[in-house]
Amino acid sequence: MEGPKVLLKQKIKKHRDGGGDYASASTGGDEEEQQQQQQQQQQHPNIVHNDDYEGSGDDAFIDDDSHNKHRTRKRRNKHHGIISSSSGIAATNRTFPPFSEAIRERAGWLIGLLFFQSCSSFIIAYNEQFLQTHMVIVQFLTMLVGAGGNAGNQSAVGVIRGLAIGTINGNTWKAYLMQEAKMAAGLSFLIGLTGFIRAAMFRTPWGETIAITTSVSMIVVTSVAIGSTLPLAMKKVGIDPAHSSTTIQVIMDILGVFITVMVSSFVMSFAVFQGEDDGSVDDTTYKMDTAEVGG
Repeated sequence: MEGPKVLLKQKIKKHRDGGGDYASASTGGDEEEQQQQQQQQQQHPNIVHNDDYEGSGDDAFIDDDSHNKHRTRKRRNKHHGIISSSSGIAATNRTFPPFSEAIRERAGWLIGLLFFQSCSSFIIAYNEQFLQTHMVIVQFLTMLVGAGGNAGNQSAVGVIRGLAIGTINGNTWKAYLMQEAKMAAGLSFLIGLTGFIRAAMFRTPWGETIAITTSVSMIVVTSVAIGSTLPLAMKKVGIDPAHSSTTIQVIMDILGVFITVMVSSFVMSFAVFQGEDDGSVDDTTYKMDTAEVGG
């Protein structure tokens, strides 16, 4: 009689129902006990029967919390930033501001910069007589202002990216600014040399060539300095550093015109450059041509 009992004790039946697995061991061949276990498993699929408690006389059921927690971990939606779980609870995690808030902030900033950019027209109007005398400088004005905006925007974007990924922080910002100072010196030399070649290729008078080369070098140094410090200053006062990329363009439009006019006025004030052909029409030649036509 002991042989069948031993075989019955070692006999294990495994059942699977949806999310739960359990194993039951028959200790006495009692079919009613096995049926009760099956009914409990059907009613509570998340409950696991544990046969390690064989000597206790009672079947132990353990709630498989770890399995459920693993299944209910948050899964991110790739497109909409939605966090969901297998328990049916879903929450939306917005990663961008509402449209009404975003357009108010961006439009207000751009409108303010639009009015601020008008300062460049005041500088041109104030130096209109000088620019009319040296029209060559006016022809290069767009190139000079654009170089400043590009260099400043490039520096600003580098700082914004560093702040976003954490490479620029309270411990590294000084070292980064030192690197940008070296970058400003190197870029001013290279772009200044390029501006000199550009002016010489079009046979620009030497006075204007020197003025253009000096202006673009100073503009690039200024733009890199402002572009690398403006995002940090904005973050310090609580303004989004992303606005610095547009702000630097307007600032360099104004400073570019101002630096060009000031440097050109200084260079052209030397007597050695005043006798050069500056592209303007001489009054004496104009009167002689008018007299010949009238005669």
